[in-house]
Amino acid sequence: MAPLSQDRFYTAIEAGAAGLATLVGEQDEGLPIPTCPEWTLRQLATHVGRAHRFAAQIIRTRATAPIPWREVPDGRFPDGPAERQEWLRAGAAQLVEAVEDAGSEPVWSFTGMTPVRFWARRMAHETLVHRADAQLAAGLDPELSLNPELAADGIDEWLALMSGPLDGGSDPRAQALAEGAVLHVHATDSGLDGSGEWLVRNGPGGVSVESGHAKGDAAITGPAASLLLVLLRRRLATDPAVTVYGDVGVLSRWLDRTRF
Repeated sequence: MAPLSQDRFYTAIEAGAAGLATLVGEQDEGLPIPTCPEWTLRQLATHVGRAHRFAAQIIRTRATAPIPWREVPDGRFPDGPAERQEWLRAGAAQLVEAVEDAGSEPVWSFTGMTPVRFWARRMAHETLVHRADAQLAAGLDPELSLNPELAADGIDEWLALMSGPLDGGSDPRAQALAEGAVLHVHATDSGLDGSGEWLVRNGPGGVSVESGHAKGDAAITGPAASLLLVLLRRRLATDPAVTVYGDVGVLSRWLDRTRF
């Protein structure tokens, strides 16, 4: 699908952080996060705020290797509720400023050296998914705040990049999709103008992801926001917003072996 503009990612980062900050102000910090079973709301918010600062520091220093997570500047979650909300918003602003200032210079990423725009896209989707985690924990509907185009881009990033080999490792998708199998993902939102379809194939040359419509061994269809949450294991594949066709086992194996 056509890439979104950097401004769309900047807006998503800042809006996602602001939405999470609002939830932090409204909910108890000990609220369990069912979709991140080992985390509370405090730990989730700390992760997001620190991730923004982690990426910003990599960009500012033009890092060629990851910086230690515990050494991220200003990475401590504040004690006061108001300070916590501002801390989340400030981290997002720092990240956007760092990306804008760096232009197209290469820096370290999970996939190797890459232009800094990688981090705008990656952190936009990281922020939105973890805001969804907090919304689900609070009994809210995250689909209401997920724009279809942004959700479709999140699907594209997940299928083609983040579910694949990272840091030079093996490709987990080769185990998630049996040899010769094809998984079809189809976002049905009308505003996507036919760009919301993907075919994931495990062929002789390895796993590939291409845009387009064709029959797969299994297919999952529905609004992009719901599909994204299913693919990232935030919703079940039995959710009434999505429909599964074909060999359910193909989709189940994919979901079980590609975890966000």
